[in-house]
Amino acid sequence: MNAASNPTLPLVACLIATVIPVFFGKLAVAPTWLSLQALALGWIALNKHHALDFHTLEAGLEVLIIRAWLVPHLLRRTLQGTRAAALDVMPSNLFAWGVAVALIILAFQFGDGARADVRALTLGVIAATVTMAFLVLATNREPVAQLVALLFMENALALFESLMPEPWPLPVHLAISGVYVGTVAVGSWLIRGQLASGILAPKPIEDDS
Repeated sequence: MNAASNPTLPLVACLIATVIPVFFGKLAVAPTWLSLQALALGWIALNKHHALDFHTLEAGLEVLIIRAWLVPHLLRRTLQGTRAAALDVMPSNLFAWGVAVALIILAFQFGDGARADVRALTLGVIAATVTMAFLVLATNREPVAQLVALLFMENALALFESLMPEPWPLPVHLAISGVYVGTVAVGSWLIRGQLASGILAPKPIEDDS
């Protein structure tokens, strides 16, 4: 089986694009990780459908235009000029890391035998993504970090579709895409409002002279 048709590789890529930013990533780089998650979702869709039918084309366009470009672009613009851009996605301390590792292990209990079953591995990746998103929501009070966590959860919802015997109809896809864009649009509007009021503005450099 070649790499292009191996169903486990995009799942591993999606998991990596979730775990690395939570453990080591800065908020300024979060849009890039969201783009990588989206590309992994597109890869999963291609592996599942093989033939280039209407649903595959629609899902590919949604991934490329909305999830891989538009939403990360809007988030990147929102992060410009904020002090939050230099902060970690999740606080870098041993307690938070220990909780994260324990949650990932627990999440993969939903996918027992994941090494042998793609559906089980998919459930494990979905559960790990959702638990990491909840952990970020619980440990980071920065509005940008909480927005990123919500977008992670919505990507997990999109991954859930790959477990369905039949793809969701077009109206459902449009609704999910609308919620995804609406999440970053409303979140960005609120963050910019705080930025305008000086809450999230960069701290001025003190002159020691």
